[in-house]
Amino acid sequence: MNITIDVQEQAQQTTINLAGEIDAYTAPKLRETAFPYTEKQGADIVIDLSGVTYMDSTGLGVFVGLFKSLNANNGTLKLTGLSDRLKRLFDITGLADIMNINSGSEGGV
Repeated sequence: MNITIDVQEQAQQTTINLAGEIDAYTAPKLRETAFPYTEKQGADIVIDLSGVTYMDSTGLGVFVGLFKSLNANNGTLKLTGLSDRLKRLFDITGLADIMNINSGSEGGV
């Protein structure tokens, strides 16, 4: 149960590339790394999930928290590179209806 988090900051956008599993053991590391970027007013964050092999409800909770924090600070969140399995997870929970989600490995905007 491991996760790799690679953050790339550019002038207008922060890209977070994830690889591995997002579960009860790794979600706190993701939350700790990503949340500071959501607190900046008007932040634009792209999270690439193309390297994620597994995610449970704890991981979904992290993304809901990131989404809420960004909305409160007039920021945006885009999730890219979702496998069919991850996309289905967001569809089933209804999160795909409120979050900007792109399947495949399209990368940033």
